[in-house]
Amino acid sequence: MKFTLLSVLLLLCAMPALTQQQSADGEKVWSLEETYWRDVKANDLDHYRSLWHPNFLGWPSVSPEPLRKAQITKWITDHNSKGESLKSYELERLILQQTNALVTTTYRVRLVWADKNGAGSPQTTRIIHTWVKGSHGQWQIISGMSAPTNADGH
Repeated sequence: MKFTLLSVLLLLCAMPALTQQQSADGEKVWSLEETYWRDVKANDLDHYRSLWHPNFLGWPSVSPEPLRKAQITKWITDHNSKGESLKSYELERLILQQTNALVTTTYRVRLVWADKNGAGSPQTTRIIHTWVKGSHGQWQIISGMSAPTNADGH
C-alpha cells in the first residue's frame, strides 16, 4: 500500500513538469505551422522544405496519390506557374495532441491565392500534420493530410 501511495504521489509531482513541457512543445509546433504559411506566402521553398522530415509521407488534397518530401513543394510551384501567389491566410487552430516526441496539429486555413492583378477567391482547407522531434530537438512534419471543407465550412 505504501509503495502504491508513494508511486501516485511521485506521479502527481511530476505531472506539472510534463504538462509544461507538452505545452512548450505544442506552442513551438504551432509557431512552426505559422512559419509554414509565412514560407508559402514568401515563396521561400528552401526554408519550407526544411520543415519536412526526410521520411515524410502524406496526402495533400491537391494530389491524387500520396506524396513524399521530394514532391512537397509541387502545389506551390503549380500556383506560381499560373501566375498566382498567396495573398492572405488565416489559421483556425483546432486540436493539438502530443504523444512523446510526436505532436499532431489540426486546423483550418482560410486563404486566397491571387493572380497578377490581385484577384482571387477565398478557400478553406482542413489540415492535419504530425510533427516529430528529432534527436537535436528540431521539429519536422513526418506525415499529414489535407482536404477541402464541406459546404458548411467544416
